[in-house]
Amino acid sequence: MCGRYTITVSLEELMIRYMIGETKVPYHRPKYNVAPGQQVLAIINDGQRNRLGELQWGLIPPWADDPKIGNKMLNARSETAAEKPAFKTPLRRKRCLIPADGFYEWKKTDGGKQPMRIVRKDRSIFSMAGLYESWLAPDGTTTVSTCTIMTTSPNELMAPIHDRMPVILRAEDEPFWLDRTVQDPQALQRLFLPYTAEELEAYPVSSAVGSVKNDTAECIEPVTPGGQLHLW
Repeated sequence: MCGRYTITVSLEELMIRYMIGETKVPYHRPKYNVAPGQQVLAIINDGQRNRLGELQWGLIPPWADDPKIGNKMLNARSETAAEKPAFKTPLRRKRCLIPADGFYEWKKTDGGKQPMRIVRKDRSIFSMAGLYESWLAPDGTTTVSTCTIMTTSPNELMAPIHDRMPVILRAEDEPFWLDRTVQDPQALQRLFLPYTAEELEAYPVSSAVGSVKNDTAECIEPVTPGGQLHLW
């Protein structure tokens, strides 16, 4: 599963990267330990242009009686999303991009679980494939917009670390993923292949990322196995 990631660039960089002319997002600071349940930045296309906004991570289906179901909807398996009640409708009509510049996964070692950060080798922003929904509380007083991150099988880099990885889209495929006129799940299948391992790298980071309270640049600093910072 994909349960933590980073987005450490500025709002201006995001707007340039995704060709956003204006946004209602008032402020964005670098986030080094994005966690489930938090508000996360996402991009949708309204049919004419890309729009940048915030969604709560953990998809709540419109038919849900209890919003806590979102805690179990952090990820959607790309292989089965088209058949799942919570994901089949947004897969056809409500797709989004979740921008990131790294994600975390925990690798099993003889000494326990070692957190790893996975990034592009050029350290550039990438887009994770997401789905979004809006949920109206039964009493009609609250509307919550939420999202989930698609996952796929691991590539050669990720296989020794974890058995899943987020669906990372190539930049040239982002417009197709956001295109609302594309509603055939079969047409999307080619996007769910594991991202090329040769373009990614993984390195160990501090166990501090295990706590959502820790959200500083130290979370992304390379460490030696066991938790000590590299002294470069």
